Amino acid sequence: MTEIRLHNTRSRRKEVFAPLDAQNVRMYVCGPTVYDRAHLGNARPVVVFDVLFRLLRHVYGEGHVTYVRNFTDVDDKINARAREMQAGGDGRDLNDIVRALTDETIAWYHADMDALGALRPSHEPRATEYIGQMIAMIEGLVAKGCAYAAGGHVLFDVRAYPEYGRLSGRSVDDMIAGARVEVAPYKRDPMDFVLWKPSSADEPGWESPWGRGRPGWHIECSAMSHELLGESFDIHGGGIDLQFPHHENEIAQSCCAHPEGDFARVWLHNEMVQVDGKKMSKSLGNFFTVRDLLDQGWPGEVIRFVMLSTHYRKPMDWTEEKAKAAEDELWLWSLETTDVEAAEHTPEQVVSALTDDLNTHAAITALRGLFKNEEFGSLKRGLQLMGFELSADAGSIAASKHLQSYAPFRDTIEAALQTRSVAKRERRFSEADRIRNVLMAAGITLQDAPDGSTTYTVKRDFDPSKLESLN
Repeated sequence: MTEIRLHNTRSRRKEVFAPLDAQNVRMYVCGPTVYDRAHLGNARPVVVFDVLFRLLRHVYGEGHVTYVRNFTDVDDKINARAREMQAGGDGRDLNDIVRALTDETIAWYHADMDALGALRPSHEPRATEYIGQMIAMIEGLVAKGCAYAAGGHVLFDVRAYPEYGRLSGRSVDDMIAGARVEVAPYKRDPMDFVLWKPSSADEPGWESPWGRGRPGWHIECSAMSHELLGESFDIHGGGIDLQFPHHENEIAQSCCAHPEGDFARVWLHNEMVQVDGKKMSKSLGNFFTVRDLLDQGWPGEVIRFVMLSTHYRKPMDWTEEKAKAAEDELWLWSLETTDVEAAEHTPEQVVSALTDDLNTHAAITALRGLFKNEEFGSLKRGLQLMGFELSADAGSIAASKHLQSYAPFRDTIEAALQTRSVAKRERRFSEADRIRNVLMAAGITLQDAPDGSTTYTVKRDFDPSKLESLN
């Protein structure tokens, strides 16, 4: 069995990954709160954990990996957006607006993440489908003395879980001193967090032992992961911004609710996204959604490539220069792989890079080596493992009219190069130069080697009509 090593945030070291059950490797990744388009920061964990999903399927078999990524479709941000829509003239009931808004946003999310080449997870639960499980988990925590009802809310008592703070490496007292926490008179401790809150008459709400209300954010993931993956599962992932408080709170409530389980054994966190070296923010004018970039004409493969060019545990910087370079490189790869049969086996150097804590940067370096050595079947197989199909689907690099027009002229180009080579040997340099100039005008760049051989690349502005003067 291929050995995978992953950096476990909880232990702060790289560990050999050993699943609880090799016949059912289980992974949970926190998904989006659905009230708006996904931005680049939302997309990074999708792409990162998609590669891990693919790697796990490669090692353990496609039918032996269960991947869960949720949709948070009940949240104060969603309610606030729905109220904005009402204020803007939407005459529907707030609950109807919320449902329509979350449905639409989930559809947007699927379309955008599909464009990035991400596989759909095994399960994509909506929080509103698991309210009963959340209420049951909260009841259990109250019965055990780990949670309490106060002021119409139910709160988790962080002091009931002595290991609170282990994931982020801070004590509760340190967290209180350094964090902005919601101060409320009904809290026993400033760090206690909401499991259930009351809903007004027009807000989404469900009947519970504590009155009509809705769940807090943190309990949602605990209930859904328990229902779909069990008391113990292998991997929990998400952005580093979720480490505290979301993941810290998940651990506390899940371990108190099910002390016989381990909850998640390995924790993986991807770093944040920057734009031109600065934190992405609307105030700086450098805030991009995935749809913004797609609409600007950047193919999904290019966005994916830029993201995977940086190791997931390092900040990723999106720049137009990186995007252009990625587009050019993928273009060259697509020229050689579109009509090539993928190799039977995935190249070992690509697998080796990914099994070393998902080192996608090293994997891309390995792909470059395969391209340089003209191992195009292996290149195609390696690209597939990393989620690059380079297919002729609309919007992809391989679907461009230039690529479609290149294939029929491959023989013409190579025949011209052969004729040029003969002309050079016979010292008919004016003819050799003429052929070179025609090829260059058509968008063919030549590279002459000291041994007399010539290689070429096809630029994206390839114009086959200009090859007619070769005759």
